[in-house]
Amino acid sequence: MAELSTKPYLIRALYEWCTDSGYTPQLLVSVDAHTRVPMGFVKDGQIVLNISAGATRNLMLDNDWIQFSARFGGVSHEISIPVERVAAIFARENGQGLHFEPVDATEPPEPAPPSAPGEAPAPPKGRPTLKVVK
Repeated sequence: MAELSTKPYLIRALYEWCTDSGYTPQLLVSVDAHTRVPMGFVKDGQIVLNISAGATRNLMLDNDWIQFSARFGGVSHEISIPVERVAAIFARENGQGLHFEPVDATEPPEPAPPSAPGEAPAPPKGRPTLKVVK
């Protein structure tokens, strides 16, 4: 039997600690060809993502993939990150968290199937708007 990585379990634990403590959980991701993020926000091959409940929709922290929807510049994006590409998870407010050793895998895990059958939602039309959620 293949040995399970502790990394996805540690990510979920730190996410829970951040939310329970009232902190904003953030991911530092090393972007590669298999990472689906808005490339306009990538700097030096990395992106920092706010994965709090207020910033994401349909967040899934699986053993192989982290997936969610989020808005960047008012435009909704479907985010898909192989867990192996997560370089760190930390609280924005105090920087506490975990940094992981970089892993260069030759083949990423197979993407998780979409949660709902059918086509992806169409991008929003018109001027973007912000809504305060409490």
